[in-house]
Amino acid sequence: MTFSAGMPLAIELALFALAVVVLLIGIVGRGGGGPDPRAAKSSESVGQVPRSGPAELSRNGSAAGWVTLFGLLAIFGLTFTAAEGASILRGSFVQDALALFAKRLFLASAAISVLGSLTLHHYAFSRRAAEYHFAIIVSVLGMSILASARELVLLFVAFELMSIPLFLMTGFLKRDPAASEAALKFFLVGTASSAIIVYGMSFVYGATGSTALEAIPAAMADGSPLVRIGMVLLLAGLGFKIATFPFHMWAPDTYEAASTPFVAWLSVAPKAAGFVAIVRLYVEGMGAPMLAWIPAFAAMAGITIITGNLMAIPQQNIKRLLAYSGIAHIGYMLVGLAAFSSAGVAMLLFYLVAYMFGNMGAFLVIETVSRSGQSDEIDTYKGLAQRSPLLALAMLVFLLSLGGIPFVAGFWAKLFVFLAAIERGLYGLVFLGAVLTVVALYYYLLVARRMYIEAPETRSPVVVPGLLATAIAICLLGVVGMGVYPAPWVEMAQRVAATLFS
Repeated sequence: MTFSAGMPLAIELALFALAVVVLLIGIVGRGGGGPDPRAAKSSESVGQVPRSGPAELSRNGSAAGWVTLFGLLAIFGLTFTAAEGASILRGSFVQDALALFAKRLFLASAAISVLGSLTLHHYAFSRRAAEYHFAIIVSVLGMSILASARELVLLFVAFELMSIPLFLMTGFLKRDPAASEAALKFFLVGTASSAIIVYGMSFVYGATGSTALEAIPAAMADGSPLVRIGMVLLLAGLGFKIATFPFHMWAPDTYEAASTPFVAWLSVAPKAAGFVAIVRLYVEGMGAPMLAWIPAFAAMAGITIITGNLMAIPQQNIKRLLAYSGIAHIGYMLVGLAAFSSAGVAMLLFYLVAYMFGNMGAFLVIETVSRSGQSDEIDTYKGLAQRSPLLALAMLVFLLSLGGIPFVAGFWAKLFVFLAAIERGLYGLVFLGAVLTVVALYYYLLVARRMYIEAPETRSPVVVPGLLATAIAICLLGVVGMGVYPAPWVEMAQRVAATLFS
């Protein structure tokens, strides 16, 4: 195998090279000395840059961040040169349409998150910026491998490569008790889910004698109880990864405690990776026997929609509100999966892109407002329209998209998954989803009410850093663009889904 831009592993090798470069930047930056460790320790605890060496720390952090950003954008461009349909390792690693779609989503969301994090001034991000960006790249590498995996062991290794850096980044502000606690909870839940996944894989291997996904349909057709138990356990383990009910407990605490630009990415990319794994295992891998699992996926979708929306109503912290809102959106995505059709999977993929722009944009606005008010409480948004009209307008558009109001991206996403479910005859699930969409509008509009109707507690304008404003603008363009002209995005998703059912 010779190296070329079109080789199956070109994207993964490029990500690995980028990770090494960023790590070297951090090592070189540390090699020239630095501030007194005792001063660093005390400064980090209060979130300030120590008096000695702030310029050096800032330059090293900026270098690692900018290299990561441009590297991710370059690799995103590289995905368009990849040869679709190529495979290696006897078909265990494939570069098909689904893999390329997922990798572009992972890279785009990571680039938006990095762009937003370039404005972070906490001492930990200045002192250990290379470690932070290295962890992001390694996690994206795991997601990229996962998207191409068609073999159980490779799938599990990719999941772990994706997940371990996420635990680290959740507790990156290690002297913040809330961040440490959230990281520990995330780690324990993630470890439990990994154990369940590998236990399920052992049953599948015992029934099929192979770790290849193509061995699953025959075992399912034979009615093997072992493979059915294994697939149930795999679905439970993957439920932890995508935060579906009843495996959602880690999400609110993690979202509340971790840095917001990271949470913006955490709320999208790992969940998209989990859905890609589910599509690989249950749609592409299982094939026709998946029809018998439609009631299970429909029930999971319904209870997740109910739980997420109802638990979001009493929240007073906006990051926790969006955490429960995200759980509800996972339920809506499962509606598309429950349809088990080319249209259903296509609209799931469309939903993932719309959710990326809407949810990441909302979290980036939260990061901007929290810097001004030093709080993530919803009351901080009182009178935001008077303090910063454009920022309030952007947040309103993101909330309307998440709520499914015409004509922004989220409206089409929900409409299309409902139409796919209606074609399958899942009328009760669609009715439930439509009713709970109205409930979701209630808590989204509570935030809008504070922004536009209630009087501000302070008249000082919200300062929006240029890089953060750029990231918000990108998300805003995505939400509005997909809402006004969804056809190209729909066609792209349909082309990817068609390859799974051909």
